[in-house]
Amino acid sequence: MTQSALRRFGVERKKNDGLTDHRLRPIDEWSRQARLLWKTDKGRIPAMPALTGAGNHPISTVMGKLSILFYPDPILRKTAEPVEQVDDELRRLLGQMLETMRAAPGVGLAAPQIGLSRRAFVMDPAREGEPPAPRCLINPEILELGEITRIHEEGCLSLPGIFAEVERPASIFMRYVDPSGELREERFEGHAATVAQHELDHLNGVLFVDHLSRLKRDFLIRKFRKARREEDAV
Repeated sequence: MTQSALRRFGVERKKNDGLTDHRLRPIDEWSRQARLLWKTDKGRIPAMPALTGAGNHPISTVMGKLSILFYPDPILRKTAEPVEQVDDELRRLLGQMLETMRAAPGVGLAAPQIGLSRRAFVMDPAREGEPPAPRCLINPEILELGEITRIHEEGCLSLPGIFAEVERPASIFMRYVDPSGELREERFEGHAATVAQHELDHLNGVLFVDHLSRLKRDFLIRKFRKARREEDAV
């Protein structure tokens, strides 16, 4: 993909300007209607009220929430492109992603799942009874994997109704950019580590079922396809 195509949301990026240093505003102050612009070779195309993501996927909004793509949408198998600039448009989109995630309900949502092939995801790994702990991670990368593993039953908003136990490192050390444009390094443990790894997989075109044996993966995919056919027939 060309640098022109990588300019997100129609925002012109100056050469070597890095990440902007906008301050993070509370989520409930963000606009419920993100006004995204998609930069193409033909110019700047407004994408309201149906937002447009990478790969020309429409991202419709209802009450401020976004549509989630289901398997086997091809964008779910693509390696997402880096986010080049943190700005108000991105922050509004991350706010919508958190709202969409909670409404689903879920504990994590990656940009490719709403049709935008960019390296960003949101999560809230707080357990029932715990205070909310929303997080927005931009251009995340794992610097270190813990040696101890944990097994946790995972599901996916792009594969609704499908669950399976997956073994992953119980702790990870990550580097990411936060919504204020600050570069951070942080260790995630337990459930938070599992959620972060699951969402990071989405940015690399990997689904949680890919960690299963081929026999079990194929069984679950057939189950999902059958459920979708039955739902469509109603």
